[in-house]
Amino acid sequence: MSSIVLRQAVSDDLDALVALEHHCFSEDRISRRSFRRFLEMPRDRLLLASDGDTLLGYCLVLMSAATRLARIYSIAVNPASRGNGIGEKLVKMAETEAADAGRIVMRLEVREDNGDAIALYKRLGYRQFGSYRDYYEDHGNALRFERRILFYKPGAQFPPVPYYPQTTEFTCGPAALIMAMAALNQQQSLTTLEELKIWREATTIFMLSGHGGCGPHGLALAAWHRGFEASAWISNEGALFKDTVRNDDKKRVLELVHEGFMHDLGQTGIELHHDPLTLAGLEQALLEGRIPLILISTWQLNRSRVPHWVTVCAIDDQFVYLHDPEIDVEDGETMADKQYLPIDRRVFSKMSRYGRNQPLQAAVIVGPKRAF
Repeated sequence: MSSIVLRQAVSDDLDALVALEHHCFSEDRISRRSFRRFLEMPRDRLLLASDGDTLLGYCLVLMSAATRLARIYSIAVNPASRGNGIGEKLVKMAETEAADAGRIVMRLEVREDNGDAIALYKRLGYRQFGSYRDYYEDHGNALRFERRILFYKPGAQFPPVPYYPQTTEFTCGPAALIMAMAALNQQQSLTTLEELKIWREATTIFMLSGHGGCGPHGLALAAWHRGFEASAWISNEGALFKDTVRNDDKKRVLELVHEGFMHDLGQTGIELHHDPLTLAGLEQALLEGRIPLILISTWQLNRSRVPHWVTVCAIDDQFVYLHDPEIDVEDGETMADKQYLPIDRRVFSKMSRYGRNQPLQAAVIVGPKRAF
């Protein structure tokens, strides 16, 4: 092939698109009317690969108006032109277009018996996250794949934050604190032992079921005892997470732990604010070289109402960028999936509230090492 050109489709391409669709598919075809509608949609992208006047392939990308998701709705390459990397070029162009439009994740469906396409998507970094039965006109099944496509571009405005994944299911708070301290001190220990030491200092003893997590009071104290400046922003006064346990004895333990934290806080220079930390305050802390830990509800991430600590690394006009210490290896997640995770500012405002009746907003701001 002399030269493959990638470009946006225009109305003059309609006849060629319909012809290619009929040449590539015998079922589940996009109609002429639908192609015309997609050409007129300013939010979506219909991308072409051509060689001169010959249409070699297309990729149709739909951009969700309600979320930060994009979806490859259809992709086709002329059978005579396959084996020249056209499909890969179209997918990469689709990812670039979607990322430039502020979409975070690209999703797609592929027939479970289309081995070549599945191999391509896996090679490009897509992971399967689900399936649809009886999806196609011939009752064939579809596999669902996705890939994160938008990544933070580090600059001089905010300090880099090393990533450290939690090594137990109950130490998200210690892992988040370790990342914050490592951003401020290159000698910071990044070990499971340090993670567990912090948990022992900061745990609320009980929370939900199983081992208790860590509260903002304890995490602020753990940072202070390691020589860092610290402040805590907590919207609710009194013992936290009492509504997550039903046993009165456990509630009393939570109250005693809280009393102990409050006593210990009084012996330090930690500033305790009973107000929620605003996005403006979050950005100001980052600009001052401080690293925030935020308690979130994971509902916005995985539809599970669980309190979870994350480290905030950067912020811009569109996104708050997080290090999420929890990696779901069984679901195919990697460290790259959880670093500088872009969260829409409006979504972040919702997820940084835990609970329904009196939502808890909690943050710990970790500052540089104190002078002794």
